[in-house]
Amino acid sequence: MEITEKVAYLKGLADGLGLDAESKEGKVLLAMIDVLDDIALEIEDLKDAQDELADGLDAVSDDLEDVEDVVFGEDDYDEDEEEDEDEESEDCYATTCPNCEEVIYFDESILDDGEVICPNCGEKLEFELEEEPEDGDEE
Repeated sequence: MEITEKVAYLKGLADGLGLDAESKEGKVLLAMIDVLDDIALEIEDLKDAQDELADGLDAVSDDLEDVEDVVFGEDDYDEDEEEDEDEESEDCYATTCPNCEEVIYFDESILDDGEVICPNCGEKLEFELEEEPEDGDEE
């Protein structure tokens, strides 16, 4: 039961009681019922306005999502892409510069060159690639 319906019920009860609009108590009760009716109508208007704003906000949100798709491309997240990125990042290596003691990260192409220049201090680091023995080659 809505608030407006409850107030209408109270009005019906007051009419059924035959309240005297000329008595002090009757005036107070009828005035209270009128105020309740005004409050109920005001609340109903606020609910309608809130629903309208919510619908407008949903429309703006949908439009913004469309704009994001156009600007940034489809954002469909694919778990396979994450696995591919993890596999690619496995080829990253790290070493510590003996001069400045900063960690230097590099990929396999730098490893094949046998040297890397520290981006922090400019020190040239050389290294030789030792191959790990295969299971059958152990002595």
